[in-house]
Amino acid sequence: MKSNRALWIALAVGALLMIALFALVPPEAMPWVKSLHIVAVISWMAGMLYLPRLFVYHAESAVGSQQAETFKIMERRLLKGILNPAMVVTWAAGLWLAWMFSFQGGWLHAKIALVLVLSGMHGYLSASQRRFARDENRKSAKFWRSVNEIPAVLMVLIVILVVVKPF
Repeated sequence: MKSNRALWIALAVGALLMIALFALVPPEAMPWVKSLHIVAVISWMAGMLYLPRLFVYHAESAVGSQQAETFKIMERRLLKGILNPAMVVTWAAGLWLAWMFSFQGGWLHAKIALVLVLSGMHGYLSASQRRFARDENRKSAKFWRSVNEIPAVLMVLIVILVVVKPF
């Protein structure tokens, strides 16, 4: 129930941010919105790269140990304090920028598709954090090392699309 409330709060904040951006921000503010988007993306990616790494160490810890309990706190704070807000701001600012570009260009559509995949990965990591918090993780440290590579690959592809605009 508590996690559902947090999700609804995040969605409401995101919706309000989107309304504010679309209704109040003039096109001349594009450099500011781009800056906000870049900062949010950096924050989101930092968390997306760090959370699976925490899972690696957590999976290697004995259930109930002091170390495992510390990882639970770190994972929850990273997710709630950095990852979730950064994803909301990334999407809000990114959609405003896409709207300003009239959603033109195949590169933009491909980027949005990859960001959807990254958002799905975010959801998977969020669910995994809840499983770790309940001591229900069944995945190995090796598995989490592999998962740790997925956000990095997506990030590289997204950056190439944005900078090179190959199509």
